[in-house]
This record gives sequence, structure tokens and C-alpha cells, in this order.
Amino acid sequence: MSQKRKIAITADHGGVTLKTLIKQKFDEIEWIDLGTDSADSVDYPDFGFKLGEAIANGEIETGIAICGSGIGISMSLNRFKAVRAAVCHDVTTARLTRVDNNANVLCLGARVIGDVVALDTVKAFLDTGFEFGGRHERRVNKLAEKGQ
Repeated sequence: MSQKRKIAITADHGGVTLKTLIKQKFDEIEWIDLGTDSADSVDYPDFGFKLGEAIANGEIETGIAICGSGIGISMSLNRFKAVRAAVCHDVTTARLTRVDNNANVLCLGARVIGDVVALDTVKAFLDTGFEFGGRHERRVNKLAEKGQ
């Protein structure tokens, strides 16, 4: 029996409903849920930082983060050197951020993306790998060099 892929997921109050849907639809994944679990107002940086720290500490390699627009939580995540978080709005941006940028966190805006597109975007992100070697790897390495 093969081991389930382990991925962290987090959201603020604006993304909690989409987070729940993603976990239900991708039940082949072992989800490490970093919260929140209610629609009560919370601060997105707190949840972005939880995921960023988990990646920085080597506890997890890949994550999904959701807030209202996807932008705020991506900003909090990208404060960590080991994180390459990308806001994606569709299958094409999800594929490209994996192939070209080796993004390890997919950020979604629950208020700007529909459920069907969000689920397709998650699938594309999870199914696409990075093209090691050449110009893309050189560019990603430059990002790591300048990180803090």
C-alpha cells in the first residue's frame, strides 16, 4: 500500500469554506490542517506564518493557503526563505508556477475564484512538477540566494 501524499493547508476566515471543500475533494491527500476552522474573523498573517514556519522547519514541503484574495496570505508566506508561494487564478497559472518557478505553496483567493476553477487549479498544481535544469532552475536559485 502506498503512503498518502502529505500537504499542509491553511486559511483565514475568508477561505475556510474553500479549504473544507478542497480537503473533501482531494481525500487521497493526507492534509495537515493548520486552521482556521470557523468564519470568525482572524488575521491572515498568523495562518500564513504557521505554514511558512512548517516549511522552513522541514516539517512539510508543500502547502495550500487561502484568504479572500490570496494576496495577503501569499505576502506573509513569502517572508520565509524556503517558501515560494504563488497566487494562482486558474489551471494555466498553477501549471506555470510549478514548471517555471518551483512554487511550493499555492495561494487561492476564495472571494475571486469559483469552486470549480479552484478545484481544477489545485489539481493542476498538485499534478505538475518543476523542470529542473536550465534557465528556470537558475532563476529559482537566485530567489533562494536573496531570501532571508
